[in-house]
Amino acid sequence: MGSKHGKKYAEARKRVEEALAGREEGLAPVQAVQVVRDTSTARFDATVEAHIRLGVDPRHAEQMVRGAVSLPNGTGKTVRVACFVGGDKAKEAQDAGADIVGGDDLIARVKDGWTEFDVAIATPDMMSKVGPLGKTLGPRGLMPNPKSGTVTFDVGRAVKEVKGGRVEYRTDKFGIVHVAIGKVSFSEQSLGENLSAVVEALVRNKPSAAKGQYFRTAYLTTTMGPSVPIDVREAAKLTTA
Repeated sequence: MGSKHGKKYAEARKRVEEALAGREEGLAPVQAVQVVRDTSTARFDATVEAHIRLGVDPRHAEQMVRGAVSLPNGTGKTVRVACFVGGDKAKEAQDAGADIVGGDDLIARVKDGWTEFDVAIATPDMMSKVGPLGKTLGPRGLMPNPKSGTVTFDVGRAVKEVKGGRVEYRTDKFGIVHVAIGKVSFSEQSLGENLSAVVEALVRNKPSAAKGQYFRTAYLTTTMGPSVPIDVREAAKLTTA
């Protein structure tokens, strides 16, 4: 038998249902942010995530939605950045705040199974050596990629952006994008602004091959908390302007 949710979760779920009050289309984004904060059941500062299903078929490369977005209010998380660089770029990475910097020595550590970092950045000239690490880094979502801005000669800028709240996103096999937009301790305004930034990024990267309704479903949720449905028509109107 599957495990059941506890009393706190059941009470939180009831509050979500009361907020919906029979609305099939979900809540307005502002209200959804309020409810998801109020129904967090964790005793710690839980992460708030957005889960948005897009009208794309990720089995086709031209419909894959992938990129990065800088959240105006950060993620509330300390991000450990590893940089695969050499020469003068090593100092540039260190000065920008990278946690681990190296070339062949860092590659050797990763080959031995070390992956204690959250984001990897590499200069293009290092990718011939970093490429073989794909079997280790790929499954963990750590492989540097030009589309996400993590393969670049502008290492200092990339490190500062990642440290400052840039997050990567990509559709999974079901066409869903999962993005952390902050912490429960964030104000409703800060979470709303971060959500708007994510929506704008998805709109900008809408594949030309995508047909029909682009935003299919959207939910906010917290670590261990119930999901809160968002009215996708209202979500699609979000802007950071």
